[in-house]
Amino acid sequence: MTQATAGNTVSIHYTGTLEDGSVFDSSEGRDPLEFQVGSGAIIPGLDRAILGMSVGEQKTVTIPSAEAYGEYQPQARQDVPRDQIPDNIPLDPGTMLQMQTPEGGAIPVVVAEVTDESVTLDANHPLAGKDLTFAVEIVSVS
Repeated sequence: MTQATAGNTVSIHYTGTLEDGSVFDSSEGRDPLEFQVGSGAIIPGLDRAILGMSVGEQKTVTIPSAEAYGEYQPQARQDVPRDQIPDNIPLDPGTMLQMQTPEGGAIPVVVAEVTDESVTLDANHPLAGKDLTFAVEIVSVS
């Protein structure tokens, strides 16, 4: 039976949960996720966990935050004076926005806090600092 190795294209079904058991993502009801092992298309810890698995094999693996979306970086939060944000921009906490870098690139941010004076924007990935558990099944290896 073919085992997943670096460079193989694999398809997986998965369910990702947080420490409290809540589901943050799943392929249930969708096509399996297809990617090339070792290409960086998925988080590093899950990519490594797939290595050596065969079609039909299932396992559950916990990925530490450092091998998932990284540690939470407090310096990735920025307070912006409220009067510097146009009135037409929604500022409800949890709203996803994009900031522009000086080089013209886009950085996704989340509105973390809003006061009369400032808006706190957070550029951390929503899953940064969290250990993630995945129940994985290999559907195909090619």
